[in-house]
Amino acid sequence: MPKYVIERELPGAGALSPDQLHGISAKSCGVLREMGPSIQWVESFVTDDKIYCVYLAPNEEAIREHATKGGFPANRISRIRTMIDPSTGEEAMAPAKAS
Repeated sequence: MPKYVIERELPGAGALSPDQLHGISAKSCGVLREMGPSIQWVESFVTDDKIYCVYLAPNEEAIREHATKGGFPANRISRIRTMIDPSTGEEAMAPAKAS
């Protein structure tokens, strides 16, 4: 299933209390339950003024539907094409040659 990152502009997001974050999360989970298993929330990252969410979804429209039903902003939705990490830059370890 395609993976997306959603940028949600939310001024003051980094100052939200644990109770406020719980409420946002609970609302999102409720909408996801209503929508069924075709869309899944993977994780989110909270910065000072934005929340970046990673979702699995069949298409961008499903993500927009979730945002509309939950009352969440979805300012930018980008499909993730591939992932890299520090190991991507490492050379493959060749087996040692026998002497």
